Amino acid sequence: MRILAVADVEAKFYYDYYTPGKLEEFDLILACGDLHREYLEFLVTMAHCPVFYVRGNHDDGFIQHPPEGCVCVDGRLVKYRGLRILGLGGSYRYRRDGDNMYTERQMRRRLWRLRWRIRLNGGFDVLLTHAPARGINDFDTLSHRGFECFTKLLDKYKPRIFVHGHIHKNYGASIPQKTQRGETLIVNACEYCKVEI
Repeated sequence: MRILAVADVEAKFYYDYYTPGKLEEFDLILACGDLHREYLEFLVTMAHCPVFYVRGNHDDGFIQHPPEGCVCVDGRLVKYRGLRILGLGGSYRYRRDGDNMYTERQMRRRLWRLRWRIRLNGGFDVLLTHAPARGINDFDTLSHRGFECFTKLLDKYKPRIFVHGHIHKNYGASIPQKTQRGETLIVNACEYCKVEI
């Protein structure tokens, strides 16, 4: 399965400089948050494959006005062509307001609500989030801290891939787009990244 992962920054290659057929190679698009509604709607229209997304910390408007034609997997475990995808959007809470920001405890509670679904499905193949996992390409600042419960989730279930956003490429030249942790390929989808399973 060929996957296009996107997050945070609209990819000009697939948007401003789009030419017919450019998105036909993909079987699935995974969107990790903080992308404009119109961009996601464009992708789902042109790609001829589904766009599954989670909300980023700047996507409060998606709760009332979600991108049309796209599938929100935030707080859900869904299956697509045999692939089990667990979605958990939002970032670490760094200010009081914001519907898509969570403390570590709140994110653990969200995971706890999904525990039976995860067990019934024998785990998951893809972890799709906005925030990174703690200690894996994240920062110590509250606004870009990863979640410890994501790190524990990776170690326990060993999914094939973990796709996240929130850590922009321009934050530092040493930020890798792909990292390996045991059996799991970790993908920072900022702008875009191609993945094959």
